[in-house]
Amino acid sequence: MIFLNNTSIIILTYNNLNYTKECLDSIKKYTKEGTYEIIIVDNNSTDGTVEYLKSQPDLKVIYNKENMGFPKGCNQGISLASNSNDILLLNNDTIVTNNWLDNLKKCLYSSSTIGAVGPVCNQNENRQGVAFKYQNLEEMQKKAWENNKSDKNKWEEKVFLIGFCLLIKREVINKLNGLDEEFTPGYIEDNDLSLRIINLGYRLMLCHDTFIHHYLGSSFRKDLNKFYPVLNKNRDYFFKKWHFDTFTFDDIKEASFPLIEKPIKILDINCGIGVTALALKYQYPNIIVDGVENDDNKRLFSFKFIDVYKKIDYLKDHEYDYILIKDLLEKIKNPQNFLQKIKKYLKKDGYLIGEIHNPISVKNLNYILNGYCYELYKNQTNLFTINDIKNLLKKANYEEPYIFSWYETLSKKEEKLIKLIDESNKNIYYTYYTFKTKVIGNK
Repeated sequence: MIFLNNTSIIILTYNNLNYTKECLDSIKKYTKEGTYEIIIVDNNSTDGTVEYLKSQPDLKVIYNKENMGFPKGCNQGISLASNSNDILLLNNDTIVTNNWLDNLKKCLYSSSTIGAVGPVCNQNENRQGVAFKYQNLEEMQKKAWENNKSDKNKWEEKVFLIGFCLLIKREVINKLNGLDEEFTPGYIEDNDLSLRIINLGYRLMLCHDTFIHHYLGSSFRKDLNKFYPVLNKNRDYFFKKWHFDTFTFDDIKEASFPLIEKPIKILDINCGIGVTALALKYQYPNIIVDGVENDDNKRLFSFKFIDVYKKIDYLKDHEYDYILIKDLLEKIKNPQNFLQKIKKYLKKDGYLIGEIHNPISVKNLNYILNGYCYELYKNQTNLFTINDIKNLLKKANYEEPYIFSWYETLSKKEEKLIKLIDESNKNIYYTYYTFKTKVIGNK
């Protein structure tokens, strides 16, 4: 495939010279000559990076006299890019691989509705990671060679793409007017950028057929005394701008997925901005997902991907194979009434899948043993053990649920507590439970 637009690869540097060298070497080795330009924006490095960059004649470089941060630095780089080029934002702590840019471009130009694309990597933030195991970069490149075969079936629509490697169409860049510099020095700006691209009417795609290595080696991120104040400031600004918090991007009912088998139609209650729905549609390409979301600001986004209703009462007479409620029973005043109301929306042999935080988990027991009270989770009104859930479902005429349970990572003290518990009762001390049930006689 021949692409009309070349690509301007924009990389910000602030020290970490070894990362920068590895990144640039990989670009030159694994990217077709004549298809790209490299623009470096250096934010006043002091470790020899400036001298190294001056020795590289094939780069466009901006040398800032102070650290301008990520959003402004990216905007500087974009302003220096050739006018017709697509823009690729790339962290200097990445190593690119065989076919990386060609694969990203194939996805980007497969549809006029796609505005930006990104690859998978070895870090699983935003579910953009893959479970490749390798001991060195040579093994990594071999894994990437095996993986990086262009395949449209491995393109997943997302609500958000992390900015460590983000390829954006030129027409989209022209409409965006750059990254929002209010997020300076950085973090959360890629969440904001993703929503702005979606608001322009474009889609975001994660390319599972393209893998690159990401060290995640930002020195700023390692200095927690600087990192958290900036992160909190930017979270506050994001909330004022979009009227929902950044944790919404992580609000996925992933713990329900193992209990779903061959669905045709799914109802996602409290569907947020559509994170769960899009993940389900990638896993099961031919399914229908509807949503219920009371928050108007979130519903504006989820409505771009699925049919969304403001309230359960507004649902038409649909019947669903699965209704996903996550931890809703913990948050509502009358869970018994809810369980009765939702029955009519289940198909025969349809399943209700929910989750609970276990108040008598080993983590909470350890917390109490250390002299603290149980602390409610966000928006939690009701506390349920797994036996409580079983009784609640029974009263609402649901079958004995199938239970899937798991621990968070345990501390050494918590591991000792587990060893003291009788083997036959260990299952009641897990951190979380996912339950799957159907209405009695609904067959």
